[in-house]
Formats: sequence, C-alpha cells, structure tokens
Amino acid sequence: MNPSWLSVFPDNIRGLLLKLPASIFAGLEEIRIREGRPLEVNAVGRHYFLTSSGELTSNPNLGFKTGKQDSNTLLDLMTNHSLYTMEEELRRGFITIAGGHRIGLAGRTVLSGGRVEHLRDISGFNVRIAREVQGIADHMIPQLLDFKHQSVQHTLILSPPQQGKTTLIRDLARQISNGTWGHPDAKWPGLKVAVIDERSEIAGSKRGVPSFDVGTRTDVMDGCPKAEGIMMMIRSMSPDVIIVDEIGRAEDAEALAEALHAGVRVIATAHGSNVNELTSRPALSKLSNPPFFQIYAVLNRTEKGLAFRLWDGKGRAIQTHEPGWRGGVEHA
Repeated sequence: MNPSWLSVFPDNIRGLLLKLPASIFAGLEEIRIREGRPLEVNAVGRHYFLTSSGELTSNPNLGFKTGKQDSNTLLDLMTNHSLYTMEEELRRGFITIAGGHRIGLAGRTVLSGGRVEHLRDISGFNVRIAREVQGIADHMIPQLLDFKHQSVQHTLILSPPQQGKTTLIRDLARQISNGTWGHPDAKWPGLKVAVIDERSEIAGSKRGVPSFDVGTRTDVMDGCPKAEGIMMMIRSMSPDVIIVDEIGRAEDAEALAEALHAGVRVIATAHGSNVNELTSRPALSKLSNPPFFQIYAVLNRTEKGLAFRLWDGKGRAIQTHEPGWRGGVEHA
C-alpha cells in the first residue's frame, strides 16, 4: 500500500521513489526537489541522489535532474489544483498536507511594505515525511512527572531541526492523555491535553480530526497561531496540559505565562542547541528569569535511538539518556 504523501509527486518522480530499496523507503525523512538539479532523498540521517533509473548515488552528476514541468505539477498536486486558496501558506513558505507532512518552499518573494506578501517562481521543494513513533517518549516521561500535583512539570524541549522534537511531543501527548506514565508510583489517570498545532504537524489533522494517535483525552486546535490557540484552549477546553511546538515569538511567551497563571502545565519545543541560548533570544528570555520551565530537555537523534539530556530550571543536570550520543548539543 502506497503512503498518501506519494500522491503529491508527478508520475515520473513517484515512479523513481517506488524503486527505492524497502529499507530506504521506510526510513525516508525528506525528499528534495530543486529545479534543474538532482533529486535528493534523506533517509535515516543520510542523504542520497536518485538516478534516472531509480538507483541511489552519492554523485550529484549522476542524479536525475528535475525540470520546470515537475515543479509546476508538484505545486498543482500539493495545492489540490487550487493555488489561490493557499496564499497564506505560500506566504509563510510551507504547505502542510494531509497526514502532517510538511512541504517547504523556496522561490522568489514578492514584498509589500518590506514584508513578504507572496512567494512566486517556486523552484525548490522539501517534502518532510511525518511518522508516528509510539513509545519514543518512554524514557523521558517518567522524568517529567510531578508527583505532588499528579501532573507533569513545565518542560521545554530544545534541539536543532530534524532531531525528533515533533515526533517526541506527539507521543508525549498520547501518553499523558492516556495516563501511560512509565513509573510504578504514578497511579493517577490520564490528563486533559490541549495540542496547539499551528502547522498541522503534531496531530496531522484532516478536517479537524487527528490522523495520528494523540491520546483519548486530547483536544487539538489545528492551523491556529500558537499564542492565540493557547488562549482559546485555556478559555474553552480547560486543559490540564498544553503542548505546543516551536515557540519563539514574544506573544508565545506571553501566552505561556498566562497558562502558568491559569494553573495549566506546558510542554513546548524550540529550536536551539543549548539552554543558555534562551537568554540571548529576547522573545524567550523572559521565560528564563525567573525560570518558567522546570525541566529543560536537549535532544540528539542517533542511529541507536533518541538521546536526550535533562536539566532543572536552575541549570543543574538531572538525567541523561544517551544511546550513541554524538555531542554537539550541550547545556553550556
């Protein structure tokens, strides 16, 4: 059975992808199309080029080069033949398709008043394959528990791109919602979870219904700006825990502070390679002094699995889980 994301590719590219070895196809993470340049696939942390016969090569000169017609067809298919309905997504530089798969775009911007009004002459595409990995949070969730309040602690998860942040919080939502705490002394039931899914990547919702298992007691606000979604969920769904991906703006920090005052626990992610970077980012520095988050997690995806290191709100190391840790993301 072919996965749904294959349907966005032109027939010729789809045919090449279907010729991939099963192990590579199963581990696909990104498919990059750059007009006039070789077709690239990233799988299990390694990148390859595809030849015109569907074979893998490390030599870009042997790679199949896509053309203008491939770009036009891909854009037509990914927008469901309605480019004008995707103006807002195009302006932001990406489109999320059913299943939570995100397609990044590159081309020529059209400016209005110094701001990006539109993206045209699109010639670069990065199809990022979203996958559900149930159990990926098993080693972390027992470390996040707040036994006194029978909940989880405010947690910020940091890593550079493509280290597994979104996959991790998807599984955290499922486990917190279902009450799968992974600790013999944690006997309280699952909590009400609110997922703010601005880019439709966490739950992969289609017409408002999650396509991934985010738990039995989870509500999803799909396609909504994070700050606004946080406040809407606090007012309307009375969550115990809010989960949100890639915070970074001042309004995000303000909304998280409101969640704190409302007694709602927060699990969030942000781009970064160490905790100290927060103090150099004006939008997030207000969350570090006094410390809003009780737990900081820094991720590093390895061939042996997801590695992470945890610190408390004062920067003290409290836990390490590092199968094949390669370095490069440290606290200081």
